[in-house]
Amino acid sequence: MEQLNNMWEWITGVLGTSIFRLGQANVTLGALVQVLVLIPLVFWGTSWLRRATIRVLGTSNRLDPSAREAAGAIVRYLALALGLLLVLQAVGIDLTTLNVLAGAIGIGVGFGLQGVVTNFVAGLIILFERPIKIGDRVEVGDIEGDVVAINARSTTVLTNDSVAIIVPNANFISEPVVNWTHSGENIRMALPVAVAYGTDLARAEAALLAAARTSNEVLTQPEPAVRVMGFGDSGINLELRVWTGTMTHRKGMLVSAVNRAIYAKFQEEGITFPFPQRDVHLHGTDVAPRRPADSD
Repeated sequence: MEQLNNMWEWITGVLGTSIFRLGQANVTLGALVQVLVLIPLVFWGTSWLRRATIRVLGTSNRLDPSAREAAGAIVRYLALALGLLLVLQAVGIDLTTLNVLAGAIGIGVGFGLQGVVTNFVAGLIILFERPIKIGDRVEVGDIEGDVVAINARSTTVLTNDSVAIIVPNANFISEPVVNWTHSGENIRMALPVAVAYGTDLARAEAALLAAARTSNEVLTQPEPAVRVMGFGDSGINLELRVWTGTMTHRKGMLVSAVNRAIYAKFQEEGITFPFPQRDVHLHGTDVAPRRPADSD
């Protein structure tokens, strides 16, 4: 029994060893061990709380999945901040002593962590204002794809090639973003088409509308329309405008299908696509043509 008491005293003595001072407080080895144990538990607990919040809100039909994800993320951030404060208090670290590190942390934020803080704040703005949400079809810079996750620092966009691209949240706040599904799934697509000069525009318009109606993915309301956009060097520029509500995430497939139908209809109607043409005018000259030299 005495050996156990001696061992316990030795362990408590080791854990009570001061490692460094934080302001007026001594940070002991035992406090550091508690922090290393409790902080992972806080992260695990807040992740569980986020999932539980999403499940509870999932019983309400008034919230879409993206709103539930945003609410779960906000709850997790708040619980994480509170949990970390409670851990520091539990191990005996007075929070007022953290003021000693405020200047150093401020310098670190100014130099090395500025981008991280900017992206974190941008993530909060995205969660509150919701300019984009999970499931949206977006374009930011040269990236186009579906939003599959919105995290504290970045947003994951999945392209049609099944490539996940991690985009910093600040890009969605500071750069122009095209959100194809922000106001609904129905979008209008414009397909440019050119016909040769001399083509009957009424026949060309009828052929374009017939081509649009061959695809089941093109909506009848709003109905397709054809516009004359201008006169080019080689032909008349037309534009077929169609609406779709099912091919928002696969626009290339719809464009390809309608273009194939347009080509077939133009072949049937004998409508000619233009090709580059140039008129070359030769002007007369006073220089007499050279004659080949007489051979001996």
